[in-house]
Amino acid sequence: MSLPHALLTSLLEQPCSGLELARRFDRSIGFFWHATHQQIYRELGRLEGAAWVESLPPETGRGRKKVYRVLPAGRKELKRWTAEPQDPKPLREELMLKLRAEAVVGPTALKEDIERRLAIHRQKLSLYRELEAHDFPAPIESREAQLQHLVLTAGIMFESSWIEWSEKALQVLTQPQKNQERP
Repeated sequence: MSLPHALLTSLLEQPCSGLELARRFDRSIGFFWHATHQQIYRELGRLEGAAWVESLPPETGRGRKKVYRVLPAGRKELKRWTAEPQDPKPLREELMLKLRAEAVVGPTALKEDIERRLAIHRQKLSLYRELEAHDFPAPIESREAQLQHLVLTAGIMFESSWIEWSEKALQVLTQPQKNQERP
């Protein structure tokens, strides 16, 4: 996924100012596609330059912000990009290399790092479950809400999987090491 497409999606959901977009991004799309506020503002300028979005003139008065909305060309680009097939990305996780390294060099502080990560995954899972209870009370009827819930469900499954994996890894890492010499 690319940041321009994430921003187009968010602006189609609700036109807003750059600051509002950055805040909304942090509370939704930002859970699975991280971007700094600076990147968001920079990308809004590019999207405007490509005529995919426009900024409406600020309302009169002090402190009024420009509101961005998606133009037909931006909607067309988002439809094109959405229809484009994409292969799953291969796992590229440094932690897996660290486990392999610990297997050959012996115990390290990896157990503590996995415990720290486990706490982070538990916090995220708790947050996702709170969002699910608040934002998606049963039954979820609209197609749009069902699709948005699928994204959250993927996050819940991802965090649950990492929790389960981390607990297994900690079981292995806490086993006493047997003396085995490597050639």
